[in-house]
Amino acid sequence: MHEPEISTLLRGYSLTTAEILYRLPDHPALLQSYIWQDYDLHPRFPKLTSFLDFWASKLDGKLFKVTVAHCKLLTPAEVRLVGAEFKVH
Repeated sequence: MHEPEISTLLRGYSLTTAEILYRLPDHPALLQSYIWQDYDLHPRFPKLTSFLDFWASKLDGKLFKVTVAHCKLLTPAEVRLVGAEFKVH
């Protein structure tokens, strides 16, 4: 994973984490877990969708469940009026 540039975050990218549960063909009774994390666009998540498409077409482990969480790292600033002015020398 890499640190995003500020311009990427300003375009709406947010830190996205997905827990992917899948079954291996050898042991279908067991669920395996894989954690995926990258900066992606909410709510469509094109990078995650592309990764899951790759998984479904190229890997043997059948997808069982995907749980997604995301957190915007840049949000609109909170503005408040201050009733006093303080000067520092």
